Amino acid sequence: MPELVRPSEQHQGSFLAAVREAQATGSGLGDTLAWDPAELEAEFPAFLTHLHRYEPGNALPNGFVYSEVWWLVEGGEYLGRVNIRHTLNERLREFGGHIGYEVRPSARRRGHATRMLRLALARAHALGIERALVTCDVNNLGSRAVIEANSGELEGEFQLAFHPVPIRRYWVPTAPARSVEPVKRTRVH
Repeated sequence: MPELVRPSEQHQGSFLAAVREAQATGSGLGDTLAWDPAELEAEFPAFLTHLHRYEPGNALPNGFVYSEVWWLVEGGEYLGRVNIRHTLNERLREFGGHIGYEVRPSARRRGHATRMLRLALARAHALGIERALVTCDVNNLGSRAVIEANSGELEGEFQLAFHPVPIRRYWVPTAPARSVEPVKRTRVH
């Protein structure tokens, strides 16, 4: 079963394969599209430090918030990543939200994003976030389905001056859904 883990050298080979895959398709994996895979491999410890730069305990650049990066893995295979932002600033309230995620191209359409978001919501709950803001492009039907499968409530659709397509903003409860036992009624004589 896929699980969230901290980025580490243990998954370096699979992560680098995912970067090459993303670069070949021009799809996903955040800022790794700009990295040369050979350089990334040679500098992997520095890359891991780069991923952890916004975690609590580190000095934040102006305008940034604390955040965490987690990788979704199954066995030794890197499947995707999720960023969990501990708070929202004005920019994140408009675009980006508390949680951002992506799945490597070859692992898409297998339920990994839905599971990853569910796990990230549990982590956000542990951080004290009651409702997480999650955004996606209006034309990203897969992401819309993932957010809605995790009980996302649509706030609305918005056109932003700096983004080419409108986005949807969802608020998603982070507390696990509780099943409610049916009330047993007894007749009083």
